[in-house]
Amino acid sequence: MSDVKDLINMPDESIDMIAATSVLQQQAADIRTKTINWASYMQSQMISQEDYQCISALDNSKASYLQTNPAQAVKTLLNLLSHVSKDSTIQYIMVMIDDLLQEDRSRVDIFHEYCSKRKECVWGPFLNLLNRQDGFIVNMSSRILAKLACWGHELMPKSDLNFYLQFLKDQLTSQANEYIQSVARCLQMMLRIDEYRFAFVSVDGISTLVRILSSRVNFQVQYQLVFCLWVLTFNPLLATKMNKFTVIPILADILNDCAKEKVTRIILGVFRNLIEKPTDAQVAKEHCIAMVQCKVLKQLSILEQRRFDDEDIAADVEFLTEKLQNSVQDLSSFDEYATELRSARLEWSPVHKSAKFWRENAQRLNEKNYELLRILVHLLETSKDPIILSVACYDIGEYVRHYPRGKHVLEQLGGKQIVMQLLGHEDPNVRYEALLAVQKLMVHNWEYLGKQLEKENENQKQGTAVSGKA
Repeated sequence: MSDVKDLINMPDESIDMIAATSVLQQQAADIRTKTINWASYMQSQMISQEDYQCISALDNSKASYLQTNPAQAVKTLLNLLSHVSKDSTIQYIMVMIDDLLQEDRSRVDIFHEYCSKRKECVWGPFLNLLNRQDGFIVNMSSRILAKLACWGHELMPKSDLNFYLQFLKDQLTSQANEYIQSVARCLQMMLRIDEYRFAFVSVDGISTLVRILSSRVNFQVQYQLVFCLWVLTFNPLLATKMNKFTVIPILADILNDCAKEKVTRIILGVFRNLIEKPTDAQVAKEHCIAMVQCKVLKQLSILEQRRFDDEDIAADVEFLTEKLQNSVQDLSSFDEYATELRSARLEWSPVHKSAKFWRENAQRLNEKNYELLRILVHLLETSKDPIILSVACYDIGEYVRHYPRGKHVLEQLGGKQIVMQLLGHEDPNVRYEALLAVQKLMVHNWEYLGKQLEKENENQKQGTAVSGKA
């Protein structure tokens, strides 16, 4: 796929991989100005004569020394990392390694070749440094690992890769991490490579990105994390599964609130991939419906009125508007219902209260091994939102009412017990809908029961109003 190759070869600066003002970059600039007294290290026999000569030459002219003595340069730099303990010196060496890789990506191969010939592990020294206390050393080591893993011909082995990706994930979620931009940058690099994408998914990476994006983060981190989702969606299989993590609702919310053009651009890129990349047309259709339900069409019409410097934005807006409008025309009420349920954002949309809908579609909740019914039960069990709980109770009652074996199926899925528990919920609307659902589970004269309950509820409301006036 040419677009994936283009993605991997894309220069960092053209995709705004990191703001130059990040904490790591500011500290690196300070460290470059320092001078290390290598002679004192040699005199105290902490480093050899050979390493002293090499590091002094690298200090004077990295490029020319590397050209003539590449193996010695790598040997000395790795020796120094393992023999020097002082944080400030380690910081200096790390900046030197990172700079020489940044100046020329092909230098990554020098490290790989040196370690391969000696049957040493190129990853080991840098993975060990992730355990240091000094935040700069940890994050600069992480940055170097990403370059070694992405710019060379050798992929990071599975056990090291899982450890490293878990480290990145933990760093993203650690409280008030001042290096979060640098952590996100490493992920942006790693996820451009297909093999690393699946490893990231296996450590529950997508859920982590979505969870962070649903909280308040600054626009730069927002952009970087959405970029990570964007590169993941270049894989058709991952694009197919992406909305199981509620990616569309979260990104639709951000699109609605964001004022930064680059954030808008990258979200539209994710949405476009979610329609273009899945090989199953039904999945693409479900993604379109999910976007419609999350009010993306309204947002697109607003974006159409704005002027953007980036031509890609206009093209993506046009593409998405056409696809979403087509999906609205093809939309059946069941498609709409299924997508609303999968988005986990239930509301009192007209489809829920339609007797015709339930008569015709109740049995369809059994499809794909009761997929939609299981989602309803899961929402009852996990949601804290009274509206979602109320609607889910109502839907379960309607399912049981219109599908003869519904009570039996619901009991097997543990749904009946959860509905019973909601009879004691603090919210009166949830209690009412739970009571209605329980009665439908127990009684057969549905029409009479429904009218009685509605009458009781109306009387209750009137009673409350009268007492309020009194």
